[in-house]
Amino acid sequence: MNQITMETSRLLLRPWEDADAGALYKYASDPLVGPAAGWQPHRSEAESLTIIRTVLSEPETYAVVLKESGEPVGSIGLMTPRTQSGDTSASMELGYWLARPLWGQGLIPEAAAALLERAFTALNCTKLYCAYFEGNSRSARVGEKCGFVYDHTEQVLWTPLEKTLTEHFTLLTRERWLGRQSRCGRNG
Repeated sequence: MNQITMETSRLLLRPWEDADAGALYKYASDPLVGPAAGWQPHRSEAESLTIIRTVLSEPETYAVVLKESGEPVGSIGLMTPRTQSGDTSASMELGYWLARPLWGQGLIPEAAAALLERAFTALNCTKLYCAYFEGNSRSARVGEKCGFVYDHTEQVLWTPLEKTLTEHFTLLTRERWLGRQSRCGRNG
């Protein structure tokens, strides 16, 4: 899978760069952001740079960049599904996080719309999972806006946070996406 740059009305989705380490640390150090997404807050800009070079350099992982400022304010990506439910053929998982000052502005549904289109058209995905931890109602709402429906729940030993968490998996099929494209916040 080759990474590309995608554009929405307010955002650019592009590969992460080393130069983004300062902005990543600024937002990923927030104690309300990382744990909701399953990771510890970043402790330094150097740690953020390491994360850019490892985790955020994975194929189909994009910086969510505000067109207005050029600043990366979150991340969104497609990955191999982590669900233990069985069939994962032709499927992927959508993951994302956003800087707290921008919560509630419809930016992640806008970014997700572009990534869903890529997954279901260019990458030939037939089903897409989106998971959220118990209590993360904001993440659950993004999935609902984009047409994901509840599939199942798992108890997972989540190593980054060193505890067992309840994780809810939602699912969006290509067929459902085709029928609901306009609902996933292209314009926020």
